[in-house]
Amino acid sequence: MNTASASTPPNDFARRYGPWAVVTGASEGIGREFAIDLARRGLHLVLVARREALLHTLAADLSQRHGIECRVIAADMADAGAVAQLAEQTSALDIGLLVAAAGFGSSGPLVDVALDNELNMVDVNCRAVLGLSWSFARRFKAQRRGGLVLLSSLLAFQGTPRAANYAATKAYIQTLAEGLRVELAHYGVDVLASAPGPIASGFAQRAGMRMSASLTPDVVARVSLDRLGRRTTVRPGWLSKLLGWSLAMLPRWAMVRVIGQVMKGMTAHQAPRAGAPSDAAVR
Repeated sequence: MNTASASTPPNDFARRYGPWAVVTGASEGIGREFAIDLARRGLHLVLVARREALLHTLAADLSQRHGIECRVIAADMADAGAVAQLAEQTSALDIGLLVAAAGFGSSGPLVDVALDNELNMVDVNCRAVLGLSWSFARRFKAQRRGGLVLLSSLLAFQGTPRAANYAATKAYIQTLAEGLRVELAHYGVDVLASAPGPIASGFAQRAGMRMSASLTPDVVARVSLDRLGRRTTVRPGWLSKLLGWSLAMLPRWAMVRVIGQVMKGMTAHQAPRAGAPSDAAVR
């Protein structure tokens, strides 16, 4: 949808990370809020997600309200060719920022969940993010400016019973971001790992979790973009900071036990599967 000129907006953020930004997972939740916040900052957007109709609705709204140009790419980041497709379709644009927000989780004991879903999660949360980071970091290195925002999690810093694979995918992202931050700094490319705690979005519903306290996605987007270029890792919101600091004071084995109890509370509503061992038996 082309409703505005693609000239570089005048503000400092747009000069460093614009004129175009790519946001994956932009149809809902955190990705959608990143797109909204970036539009407010004057960047033109490439919106990427599976649900094309939602992307077009968001694109029309952001273009009308902020006078920016939006392009929509319907893609499932679990598909093997999605990264190459996205790179090709954005090759003519002057992109200075990638926000890799596409991702999902699951909950429950690993042996009780479908393996295909867990492998699909690795594809979306890890393989696709690696491919996107490699592809766009090469472009940013060549132009000697740009930024990568990768979505980590509070769960990335310790093993997490009842979300073992999801936490492992986020540990990969956290480590990747920390390494890339140093590798790319010499070329003027900033890398940020955003590690929020519980978030009120469609993520929890898909993962099968219930949360009594949570952040809103707009806080995650705003704080993350404000810290880009200043931090390696950001924990958006007071809840993320409180949980992070509380866990960091414990030895790692205790962190795993504590976060396991938190997850147990979030998944207590799930009916035990037939033949699945009880928590008491597992302990």
